[in-house]
Amino acid sequence: MAYILIKNKKNLSIAGLFILSFIWGANIPFMKVALDFSGPAELSFLRNFFGSVVLFGLLALLKKPIFIKEAPKLILLGLFQTAGFTGFLIWALVEGGASRTAILVFTMPLWVSVMAWPFLQEKLSTLQWFAVSVCLIGILIIFNPLNLNNNIFSCSLALASGFSWACGIILSKKIHLKFPKLDLLTMTAWQMLWGSIPLFLTLFIVTSDPIIWTNYFLAIVLFNIIFVNAIAYLLWFFALKHLEASLVSMLSLVTPIGGGVSAWLLLDEIPNSTEKIGYFLILLGLFSLLYFKNNKKN
Repeated sequence: MAYILIKNKKNLSIAGLFILSFIWGANIPFMKVALDFSGPAELSFLRNFFGSVVLFGLLALLKKPIFIKEAPKLILLGLFQTAGFTGFLIWALVEGGASRTAILVFTMPLWVSVMAWPFLQEKLSTLQWFAVSVCLIGILIIFNPLNLNNNIFSCSLALASGFSWACGIILSKKIHLKFPKLDLLTMTAWQMLWGSIPLFLTLFIVTSDPIIWTNYFLAIVLFNIIFVNAIAYLLWFFALKHLEASLVSMLSLVTPIGGGVSAWLLLDEIPNSTEKIGYFLILLGLFSLLYFKNNKKN
């Protein structure tokens, strides 16, 4: 019976990952469009703060405890998983294209695999290190420092978002190990609230035009609050609790593919030949990491 329950939770985790990957991928070009109506600081704060409000409201509705002793221990998680990931992501969208941002943000599995070795004792095989090298070559090709017209700053911001996200994954796994009974809904709400605080403070630092409140912009914000943040983060942390960190990050690779396709359909963003080679190498390396990991376990 216990084995069946564990297996069901793993299957649910995998199914949830594919759902949230589709949501996140499709949303990236919509966030790019939303920046025509709002500044990056405002958009970052709105989607995360009100996402936490939705989750706290759900906690109250379910009559679950809100003020927990573990809440202060979730501050660092919120800084990486919410503030760093979202802040750098939206900043990258301001500076560059949606498809390139999607691919570089989702180098996250690369950083998770490397960090999981010292922090979670999930060692990489020789073949996995080879796959890591392929990813790094792809990243270097996209950066293309010899091309003065290339937007290196936007690429750096997208990578910073992916790295911050990877740090959040490692922290989340360690929190689950230390506090196995910590309620996922409560944890998600608190980390999102903590992460909203530095985003709120940036509103007083970064100057931008007033928000243009159109129905289209409001629809994007509501979609981000309810689906992209509240629901997707719950699915994300549920998967992290029941699967290995490196496996979770690999299964989320549907997202950059979806983001690239969405950017092509909605924004008419078509990568040039050099970018296509870089994208191909990154995705090849990331999928190889997953393949070699599965073979290693078998």
